[in-house]
Amino acid sequence: MARPFRFSLQLGMVTDPHLLASEAKRAEDLGYSGVSLTDHLREQCGPLVGLAAMAAATSKVKVTAMVLANDFRHPAVLAKELATLDRMSAGRLEVGMGAGWLITDYQEGGIRMDRPGTRIDRLDEAISVLEGCFADGPFDFHGSHYWITGLDSRPKPQQRPRPPLVVGGGGPRILTLAARRADIVGLNACLRAGVVDRRVGSTATAEATDGKLAVIRDAAGPRFDDIEIQTLVQVAMIDSDRYAITSALAPGFGLTTEQGLATPHALIGTVDECCATLERWRERWGISYITFSHGTIGSAESMAPVVERLTGN
Repeated sequence: MARPFRFSLQLGMVTDPHLLASEAKRAEDLGYSGVSLTDHLREQCGPLVGLAAMAAATSKVKVTAMVLANDFRHPAVLAKELATLDRMSAGRLEVGMGAGWLITDYQEGGIRMDRPGTRIDRLDEAISVLEGCFADGPFDFHGSHYWITGLDSRPKPQQRPRPPLVVGGGGPRILTLAARRADIVGLNACLRAGVVDRRVGSTATAEATDGKLAVIRDAAGPRFDDIEIQTLVQVAMIDSDRYAITSALAPGFGLTTEQGLATPHALIGTVDECCATLERWRERWGISYITFSHGTIGSAESMAPVVERLTGN
C-alpha cells in the first residue's frame, strides 16, 4: 500500500540567522510537513541552533537535520543536543545522519578525511551510540571508533525509543547501512568524489535509481515495507515548457534531456505535470517524502500548489 506524500523544505541556503524562524513559519503556513538544515562549514547557519529556532517558531512541521556530518561531532555529545531538541519541539525531530562527503569541509576545517568505507563504518557505530544514549539506563559500547562505559545520557528524547532516523546516499555501502538501520532512506546522487560536478549525473538517472532501490530492498529484507523513501529535489520549477527548461539545465548536471526529465532529483512542469511525475516516482520507486532545496532553482511558493494537492494522498 502506497505511503501518503509529504513534503519538506531544506533551508540551508538561508544564511541570515534572523530569517530562519520566519522562513520555517512560512513553510508551515504554505502546507509543508517539514523543514530541514544541511551541515557544512562554509556559509550556512549552525544546524542544531537553527533547528531549535525553527522549532520554536512553528507548531506542526517536522524539524530535520538533512544531514549531520558524523565526523564533526562525537555521537555521545550529539545525543544530548538531539534529545534536548526533540523535547523542545514536542517530539517533532527527525535525526538525519551522514558519513560526511564534502571535501572542502575537511580540507578547510583541518579534519582528517578517511576513506569512504571507514567513514561509513564510523557512522554505523555512531548510530549505535546514539541509540544507547537515547535508551533507558546506562550502556556500554566498545567499537573500533567509539568507546562508551556506563553512560546514562540525559535528557532522553520525547519520541521513544528514539526520533526517526534518516540516512541517505548514492552508493551501495551507505545505502546498505541505511536500509539496515534507518526509518527513512534518502536517495541521492553518489558523492564519493567529494564535490558536485558533472560526474554525479550518471548516478542520478532513473536507471541508477532502480539499482539503488534494489540495494535497499535486498539489505532491508523483511523491514523494507517499514522504510520511508525520500528524495532531495535539486531543481523544482513550475513552467509550461518542461522540455525546454530541462534541455537547458540537464547538461550542467551531466545528463541528457531525457535523463533530466526522468531523474527523481528534478521536478519541472505545470502543476498537473509535476503531480503526475510524483505519482510515477511513487509507483516506480516508492518515493513519498519529497524535499525541495529552497534557494537554488525554484521556490517554496511556486511548489505550494503541488504540496497542497498531494500532501496526505
